[in-house]
Amino acid sequence: MTPNVIEVENLVTHYGSRLILDDVSLNVREGEIRIIMGGSGSGKSTLLRYLLGLNRPTSGAIRLLGADLTKAKPRELHDIRRQLGVSFQGGALFTSMTVGENVKLPLREHTKLDENTMGIMARMKLEVVNLGGFEHLMPAQLSGGMVKRAALARAIVMDPKLLFFDEPSAGLDPVVAAELDDLILNLRDAMRMSIVVVTHELDSAFKIADSITVLDQGKILITGTVDEVRSCEHPRVQDLLNRRSSVEALDTDEYLRRLTGE
Repeated sequence: MTPNVIEVENLVTHYGSRLILDDVSLNVREGEIRIIMGGSGSGKSTLLRYLLGLNRPTSGAIRLLGADLTKAKPRELHDIRRQLGVSFQGGALFTSMTVGENVKLPLREHTKLDENTMGIMARMKLEVVNLGGFEHLMPAQLSGGMVKRAALARAIVMDPKLLFFDEPSAGLDPVVAAELDDLILNLRDAMRMSIVVVTHELDSAFKIADSITVLDQGKILITGTVDEVRSCEHPRVQDLLNRRSSVEALDTDEYLRRLTGE
């Protein structure tokens, strides 16, 4: 049986007194592409932060690659994060560095490799994402899709076991987004990575997912295959899939009471 690389059990989190994630449990298998979907404010980006060990939960357990993040000490967290790759929504490239320098940054921070070796590794990963020969350009000279691919090259430069994507297709035209989807699939197959993608882009999710977890108001509505999610009868899932508004019509009298504080 394929082992789990992520195990989340009964995760509860708060921002101050506000409940954000409510009894969230999920497993991600080795070599799996897991999509985490949900509307704005559903908790999907918050879940990503906890999976990266950036926040401590109120209760529950999070295990990555066999290590319990909720009990790990700072040094242990550092060692775990060295095995992770993260590609942020906006790319998060350092604008004062060339593309090549951006890609080399994790190597410079976490290894003692010589400059020539780091340069070779960076160029190799840029070739993987179809940016060979662009290492001398500045981020401002790249298109939106190229920025996403450069950020991906940086995320995989240390050959992580787990790769996290935050909204990879956001802001891209359909053709470029489809190319990035293909790249994610190729990475999983070629580098045997497990990949977690946070997205609200349905076309992308249905194309690359092995499984999908749908969140709403901090709770998991369903985890299943693409077909299982599509056929789910839960009204909030169908609202998301069919782009239906869930906002109820505002009662005029209630609106006036709220404005006047009565």
